[in-house]
Amino acid sequence: MTLCLAVAAPATADGGTTTTKPTIVLVHGAFADASSWNGVVERLERHGYTVIAPANPLRGLYNDSTYIASVLDSIKGPIVLVGHSYGGSLISTAAAGNPRVKSLVYVSALMPDVGESGMSLSAKFPSELGTATKSVPYRAGGGVSGTDLYLKPDRLHPVFAADLPESTARIMAVTQRPVATTAFSEKAEVAAWKRIPSWFLVAKQDKTINPDQERFEAKRAGSHTVEIDSSHVAMVSHPDEVTDLVLQAATAGDSDRSALATTGSTHDAWAETGLAAVSLIAGAGAVLLGRRLRRQAH
Repeated sequence: MTLCLAVAAPATADGGTTTTKPTIVLVHGAFADASSWNGVVERLERHGYTVIAPANPLRGLYNDSTYIASVLDSIKGPIVLVGHSYGGSLISTAAAGNPRVKSLVYVSALMPDVGESGMSLSAKFPSELGTATKSVPYRAGGGVSGTDLYLKPDRLHPVFAADLPESTARIMAVTQRPVATTAFSEKAEVAAWKRIPSWFLVAKQDKTINPDQERFEAKRAGSHTVEIDSSHVAMVSHPDEVTDLVLQAATAGDSDRSALATTGSTHDAWAETGLAAVSLIAGAGAVLLGRRLRRQAH
């Protein structure tokens, strides 16, 4: 006997089925702004997705993740949350406790565990970023002060965007947005990738975040991983590949998520599904056995 288990899709009022496309939220990293996602935004919109690319304040992990979480709160329906570079730290925190975030996508990104920071990860996996930045004190309202990091103009091209034209890199150097040192020194208090399936793009030519660090993070999280020959700014130099990975995360069904991303939540979901299936099969077997015994008794 073969026992088939069927899962019904959500029903509409006319008896049909429907699926809701997720809203895709793209979070940029340090030294950049939301325009770094332009090529990806154009491609995702051509596929019919609603896309939001908020301005990352770049003031610190706790401040910035709280802001991104508030952006997520304004969105109805399912969400695919994508982070580049330091933006990866933010999505790992901002998605925690939000059941509408269905997938996390990391693009040459930081992906800290609880108690880790960008600085502690880079200490284990050194890159050229340490010699490419300069520190500048800043002041803000209310007596707030701190230290900003900028990429040195002559180092931005080789370290940050080596596969872009030098003319583009010069404009990026002039228009870069500085990041407060607290963005890299504050330790993560949560790690949403332990509960939400994740996808990861490793940039094999990255000199800002060591590619070995990216591989370590992706393997630890059980992310579905792709590697491409790209500099740190893969979403600028390789928007097609980045878009493809985001689409994988956006279109994955529940079974596909379980197969592709072996994060903690996926393991838990499989465990719960497995127990339910065993219970159902056991129940069906007990019914059949009872019928046979009654027939024998008669």
